[in-house]
This record gives sequence, C-alpha cells and structure tokens, in this order.
Amino acid sequence: MAHATATIGPDRYRTSIVAGGHALTADEPAALGGADSGPAPFDLLLASLGACTAITLRIYAEKKGWPLERLDIDLTLSGPPEARSIARTVHPLGLNAEQAARLADIAERTPVTLTLKAGLPIATTLI
Repeated sequence: MAHATATIGPDRYRTSIVAGGHALTADEPAALGGADSGPAPFDLLLASLGACTAITLRIYAEKKGWPLERLDIDLTLSGPPEARSIARTVHPLGLNAEQAARLADIAERTPVTLTLKAGLPIATTLI
C-alpha cells in the first residue's frame, strides 16, 4: 500500500511531501505565484507515470534477458481540463525493433498507466 503526506505552510504554494519515506517539495512556477522550488502537481503526476513505466519496462527486459542499455521516457500533459491527455514516448536503447515494440505494448499495461486510464475514486474526510 502506498502512503504520502503533504503539508503546506506560510510559504505561499511550497508544499512538503513525504512519500514512501522520501521527502519531496512541490510548488507552482513563478508565473502562477509560486517560487518554483519544486515540481508542480501535474509534473509530479507525469513523473509518477514515467517512473512506473521505466521501472516496469526495465523489470520486463531483465526477465527476458534483453540488452536494454538505457530507457528514456518523455511525457507531456496537454489539453483543457475536460479533455486532458498524456503523450508518452518510449526511447529504448540497445534493443532490436521487435523487442522495442514489445516494450511499447507493455507500457500500456503498467500499474500507474492502468490506474490513470481506469480512473480512481477519491474519498475525502475532513477532521
């Protein structure tokens, strides 16, 4: 089970996050009134998807014994709130075309990919 906390204090939009025991900072860019002291929330969402994609594909390549030298994942969020979409480009180095195509197929079924595509109920409690 994953767990995170987020705390905001008097420093405008700077938010301290602890996720999986690791400290992170989120903020908004200066153009939106923040100090740009960390990634913005949607940047963190893309980072999560990118990390999950990279880790899952590395695990798959290792299990297959493929010579994956490096994997670059490029992600872009675009569109208005009612029609947002993510473009993900996978750049595997060291694989043949068939292996690379298989990784692209696997990328569509990583845990974070499936969660985002399915949607996720969020229950909020005020205490």
